[in-house]
Amino acid sequence: MTTMRQAFVRAVNEQIDNDPRIAVVTAVISSNEFPQENERVVDVGIREQTMVGVAGGLALAGLRPVVHSYAPFLVERPYEQIKLDIGHQDVGAVFVSIGASYDDPVWGRTHQSPGDVALFDTLPGWTVHVPGHADEVTPLLRQALKDDNRVYVRLSLHENTQAYPVGEGFTALRHGKRGVVLAVGPMLDRVLKAVDSENADVTVLYAATVRPFDSDGLRKAVQDTDHADVMVVEPYLEGTSSHLISDSLQLIPHRVRCIGVKRHAELRNYGTAEDHDAAHDLDVVGLGSAVRSFFRG
Repeated sequence: MTTMRQAFVRAVNEQIDNDPRIAVVTAVISSNEFPQENERVVDVGIREQTMVGVAGGLALAGLRPVVHSYAPFLVERPYEQIKLDIGHQDVGAVFVSIGASYDDPVWGRTHQSPGDVALFDTLPGWTVHVPGHADEVTPLLRQALKDDNRVYVRLSLHENTQAYPVGEGFTALRHGKRGVVLAVGPMLDRVLKAVDSENADVTVLYAATVRPFDSDGLRKAVQDTDHADVMVVEPYLEGTSSHLISDSLQLIPHRVRCIGVKRHAELRNYGTAEDHDAAHDLDVVGLGSAVRSFFRG
């Protein structure tokens, strides 16, 4: 079985040979996965701020840089460089992270980044993809490599059992009358199981692309139900998309419930990713309880 990370490496290596614009910038992590003999593959050592600065320079020179590391090293540590060297310079790049919120808890808090998408929300002009299956990674990356915009692709070790068509806009997988559940990326399978366990009569939307936010798709789904109740289940910081849901439904009286990595919980035990899911109520049991209380309350 191909992982999201393997799909990413394969897609970039296929394109780097055919597109002279593409460059890869790493900071040790995954550096050996790309052709070292290619002068457009640059490893800067354990210097994440430099990694982003180099990418900004390559973009200014007309190249299409792919920047890659664990999410906290790619987003949090060099945030100022992303803001200035990419955003303020108005150049494009493709940022691809691994590790997600807590894929590898054995490494501790240094390798966890539930706040990454929220940070990108502070910067204008970013497209954010959160694929839920390895087969969704390749089409998203191929399109990103062709464009000149700013793109963040958030990869995870956790996947859904099947891939779905990707692109801008949400995909409706279930239709119901009691409200809408928006499941982001790898959360979909758990959401579907939770909805089924509660026999909830709800519409389920799937999102592999969360920025830009599909306001029209959400509004239409809500208008097709009898209750303007929306639950969003995101694999990162709880409430990250709440402002966009409120903006989308500002002319419709509505209720919103946000499920994600809890803001008030600083977990200091390592455990497994499944332990963290349970602690944040992001497992099927926790999601089932949330569905039951919100849509039947």
